[in-house]
Amino acid sequence: MPTDTLETGRALADAALERLLPPATQHPVSIHRAMRHSVFAGGKRLRPILCLEAGRVVAGLLPQGIEDLGAALEMLHTYSLIHDDLPALDNDDLRRGRPTCHKVFGEAIAILAGDALQTQAYEVLGRLRCPAEARVLIIEEIARQTGTVDGMIGGQVADLEAEHSAPDVQMLEYIHRAKTAALITASLVSGGLYAGGDADSICSLRTFGRSIGLAFQIVDDVLDVTQTSEQLGKTAGKDTASEKITYPALFGVDESLKKADLLLQAALASLKRFGAAGRTLESLARYLVERKK
Repeated sequence: MPTDTLETGRALADAALERLLPPATQHPVSIHRAMRHSVFAGGKRLRPILCLEAGRVVAGLLPQGIEDLGAALEMLHTYSLIHDDLPALDNDDLRRGRPTCHKVFGEAIAILAGDALQTQAYEVLGRLRCPAEARVLIIEEIARQTGTVDGMIGGQVADLEAEHSAPDVQMLEYIHRAKTAALITASLVSGGLYAGGDADSICSLRTFGRSIGLAFQIVDDVLDVTQTSEQLGKTAGKDTASEKITYPALFGVDESLKKADLLLQAALASLKRFGAAGRTLESLARYLVERKK
């Protein structure tokens, strides 16, 4: 994976987040400090980067203002992490190598920080510098992919309800596709829509997102059982301890990695219509599957 793509994308996303989030000194300071604690905890910014590169592959260059869309996606991702870490859900103390939001600010402020990030994201989306029709489609896409029907919240509910149950491959795939792959898909599709992509381009980006999003989560499952907390920046072994159904639990590590590789090949095949312009997305896909943390 070209390091400059990751570093440049992260820098663009971070600058937009710094500009778009209320400062830590803004009243009431407790909520803004909590929001910033989690947003600026050192994440990879993969979803904004995928959004930026989807826009680039469609337009041929980085569309002006698309970094605001990437920032909104990162706000939504961070809100989901804050809530996911709460005692009522995954009850985790460590995220991105730092104490989780509720450990620092308490559960009430953490819940509200997640709510506030979601609200802030949609304010940003409503002001995107693209044609109104594209803006509406982007908001609809992101809302659907983070919602309850085959979206992020629905996946989280299914994940909770599947704990301590007998593993089932269909349920496992649903959880991963909804809880993780849906927002990754939304990042790519929304970037393509922002850049004015036609129906075929958007379809290719959607197929790419669904494949690489599931592969990403399978690798996450594998890393949870093969890496340490220090390596991951979050609590290792948490899935096993809470008896979550995962790909390694169902298929073992080697077979899980084979499934991730098959999904990677499907993702790469969906980029063929873009030709040489798709090489950066191809490199990103390989990075997501071959990463060690």
